[in-house]
Amino acid sequence: MTDQEQQGKAAAPHPADCPAPAAAHDAPAADPVAPLPPAGAAPGALPAVPGGGVASALGFRAAGVHAGFRADPERLDLALVAADEPCAAAAVFTRNVFCAAPVQVDRERLDEGGPGAPCYGTARAVVINSGCANAATGEQGRDAARAMAALTADAVGCPADEVLVASTGVIGVHLPLDPVRAGAPLAAAALSREGGPSAARAIMTTDTRPKECAVTFEGDAVGYPGARFTVGAMAKGSGMIMPNMATMIAVVTTDAPVLGCHLAPALRRAVDASFNRVTVDSDTSTNDSCFLLASGAAAPGAAPMEPGSPAFALLEQALGQVCATLARAMAADGEGATRLVTVTVRGAADDADAERAARTVANSPLVKTAIFGHDANWGRVAAALGRSGAAFRQEDVAIDILGLPVCRGGLTVPFDEDEALRRFEGPEVAIVADLGAGDAECTMWTCDFSHDYVSINGDYRS
Repeated sequence: MTDQEQQGKAAAPHPADCPAPAAAHDAPAADPVAPLPPAGAAPGALPAVPGGGVASALGFRAAGVHAGFRADPERLDLALVAADEPCAAAAVFTRNVFCAAPVQVDRERLDEGGPGAPCYGTARAVVINSGCANAATGEQGRDAARAMAALTADAVGCPADEVLVASTGVIGVHLPLDPVRAGAPLAAAALSREGGPSAARAIMTTDTRPKECAVTFEGDAVGYPGARFTVGAMAKGSGMIMPNMATMIAVVTTDAPVLGCHLAPALRRAVDASFNRVTVDSDTSTNDSCFLLASGAAAPGAAPMEPGSPAFALLEQALGQVCATLARAMAADGEGATRLVTVTVRGAADDADAERAARTVANSPLVKTAIFGHDANWGRVAAALGRSGAAFRQEDVAIDILGLPVCRGGLTVPFDEDEALRRFEGPEVAIVADLGAGDAECTMWTCDFSHDYVSINGDYRS
């Protein structure tokens, strides 16, 4: 079915099948169509740290150096984030069966949750290289990941099993260890509270800009008088992005006192509501890793925050805000992207249907190319909803693009094309669909598909 057919422009019926239409001047004037209400409001934002990042939390330092994974000596390619002392750690990894050697090694080290449970344990540092994914490299790759951890541990001054590793870059290439031997001591010597920006640049691949942020909250009203807690993070991700998770690596730090067993489920919830709501191209990477480390340095000697307490609720809010900020940044920096796209589906029968429908719209190449072309083509959105597997009746569907009502009751709504073009000039495109089948809602972030996406990925190994 063509887009025109989807938008109600079907072939005309035989003249004998229906009466002649009324003259145009006899038709009643259409009432203006109100836009759909905005999506559910998020809780009040916590204050951001100006220029904040992964080393903003007390007890952490970071650095990024050129180690030699990349030919360009001006390009940073090894990042190190280190805690002043061993601290609680948790992680969420890719669900891709073809997972990379660093993921396999990290899972061995953060296995206190048991098989299938969230990963947590103790860590002192996270070391990340760009330029080589160390994926599809077998036992040699696992040995290289362990050696990378050991070399970094020697430089930091801690046991090898307290170092977590991550890699990003081309799949199927063995990780050279000479750059680690050269770069780990350099990175360890450069560690500082001001090193977050260089670490964020060192993990970039096709990213056009580093991604980092931090927020704070006060402990006075939640049982930690005089303490100010920080959650900071850095992330990379631009392409091969699709839950679960994305082609992404993220390191999140906090100076709040939290046990690893409580960090792990909190991180999983934050990831599910942020990084697992990002898609650029529906491809899931082999190397996705998100680490969370808690030093407790903002309240030394204090009791750990307990799930269900007001303090833990604030920590989860901070964690969610930081992860959502970075998730949006990854979608906005999608390979070749010109627009961030926010897709909200509500009125679904249940949460699974809401996510199914939102993901299908966000992944649709036809939707993404229409946005690149500044075409408010709601038929493509409707078609994606219809094939998503979500349960609804097309007669109940309403769709807005850029705040303009374009579909009501499953039928087209006339709209001002010039106004739509004007709104397309903004940096973000919002698509909202109400399925009219329930109360569930889901938001996902994606980007448009431009000519540059093909150019970047056609040339990735060169």
